[in-house]
Amino acid sequence: MVSMSLMRIVSPCWKPSVEGENSSNGGDAAGRAEGLLWYKDSGQHVNGEFSMAVIQANNLLEDYSQLESGPLSSVDPGPQGTFVGVYDGHGGPEAARFVNERLFENIKKFTSENNGMSADVINKAFLATEEEFLSLVKNQWLHKPQIASVGACCLVGVVCSGVLYIANAGDSRAVLGRLERAIKEIKAVQLSYEHNASIESVREELHSLHPDDPHIVVLKNKVWRVKGLIQVSRSIGDAYLKRAEYNREPLLAKFRLPEPFNTPILKAEPTILVQKLYPEDQFLIFASDGLWEHLSNQEAVDFVHSCPRNGVARKLVKAALREAAKKREMRYSDLKKIDRGVRRHFHDDITVVVLFLDSNLVSRSSSRGPLISIKGGYGVSGNGNT
Repeated sequence: MVSMSLMRIVSPCWKPSVEGENSSNGGDAAGRAEGLLWYKDSGQHVNGEFSMAVIQANNLLEDYSQLESGPLSSVDPGPQGTFVGVYDGHGGPEAARFVNERLFENIKKFTSENNGMSADVINKAFLATEEEFLSLVKNQWLHKPQIASVGACCLVGVVCSGVLYIANAGDSRAVLGRLERAIKEIKAVQLSYEHNASIESVREELHSLHPDDPHIVVLKNKVWRVKGLIQVSRSIGDAYLKRAEYNREPLLAKFRLPEPFNTPILKAEPTILVQKLYPEDQFLIFASDGLWEHLSNQEAVDFVHSCPRNGVARKLVKAALREAAKKREMRYSDLKKIDRGVRRHFHDDITVVVLFLDSNLVSRSSSRGPLISIKGGYGVSGNGNT
């Protein structure tokens, strides 16, 4: 039996189309922006179909994302597949934007050198992108010291030769929708491990890495934070918590620690999962934490399974916004009128990428499908509603 809460979340799937929802192809090839909302309702990737959407809440959009379909290396012939990246910035958009431009290029570089995709390739790409961004910080430190306090949570998914790779540094999340044939239901399977100090195991890891620092995690205003400053324990960027030379003047006092540190407080290494894909694996949801603040894994999976594929990412974003409005005891129509900046008090920037998996395409080791390179969120403005 379908629960009432699920019916409430899923019901917008069958409402009349509004605000461009009658678009059959998600706008132009690069997606479409309408005020604070960006979306690419549907498209084809090497392994099936996809849908993407971004909603802005901050004054400057801090979420960046991309989908790349086709060659995964710089040499031909090389492996073909699909790459998804969701980059949730904090402190500003610079780190997320940088990762959006460099991480996939580094993936291709190391895939070429390795003659194939692997967890090691992805790990090396994360660390190389980190070093490149820290070089940028070094170059800009004297005239733009705030760049040292900017970082990004990075979630990556790669589908290549029937294998799924999930890499995560931060608190975005990837969830698989898997068909349980015996009960004919779709089960949500969380694939990524979040690095947030609110999780006890993360606090334990931090204590084990910094045994001589009793203040490595601090409960501040009922929220656990690393050094009382930041919730995530892994990211790209955040140079002020990785290299002591950036934790001093002219950095703002609120970011400076009272004592110098010798080892990096935050890490850039992702947690990586590698698993074979099966015909029961129906779709993947990649999203920044703004979505998961309002929807559970199972609610999101049930929503995607119940809705038409075209525009499902945009409708999933709107389902989260409806839940955000409900929590504040306001109408969704009133939430839509709130502009960027102020909107952040009601919800975060939200990025969603839904990747449908066609088992016939996934199983082809050298599948050559559509060449796609799309960056999410480009073109959103602060002058419109969702």
